Amino acid sequence: MPPPTIYYIRHGETDWNVERRLQGHQDIPLNARGRAQAAHCGEILRNLFDKQGVDAAALDYASSPLGRARETMELARPALGLGAQGYRIESRLIEICFGRWEGFTLAQLRGRDSELLAAREHDKWHFQPPGGESYETVAARMRAWYEALSQDTVVTAHGGTARGLMAVLGIARPAAAPLVDIAQGEVYVFEGGQLTRYA
Repeated sequence: MPPPTIYYIRHGETDWNVERRLQGHQDIPLNARGRAQAAHCGEILRNLFDKQGVDAAALDYASSPLGRARETMELARPALGLGAQGYRIESRLIEICFGRWEGFTLAQLRGRDSELLAAREHDKWHFQPPGGESYETVAARMRAWYEALSQDTVVTAHGGTARGLMAVLGIARPAAAPLVDIAQGEVYVFEGGQLTRYA
């Protein structure tokens, strides 16, 4: 049996995204643009499923526990003819934790934690912020989540978890994965060791 296909959506925009603040585990809601992006992702999926002959109702649906990811799921599902609530919460999909850095911008951190920030830039994969976690740790939980899947799945989660999954599936080398931009308002399809973006 082939490995499951993942239809992956990063949550829509939040005000903290606009301000370039590290969100991590902070539960920041979508803004108006983020809600529109989430609904647009539902339309992308509907068109993709129509072309591929995929039955949306036959897929699994999983979201990070954070509100911005759950709201993205709930705004995307109606375009597929599905009720907003028919998905499950998966704790392993939660965003990378930035610990005591959450709420700060990188510019602010340069003024207060410049040495640590330099260490992060040198090796983002292994670096662990104060009280936070590394991308290596995120990838380990994404591997455990992925290996437990039994069917094709639509996911709403985060940029950090997408990067971890890319490393797990060999789509990007661990050192390069943290540098990959994961856009909002697009759908990423992980299938057969390949990654395809749909906007």
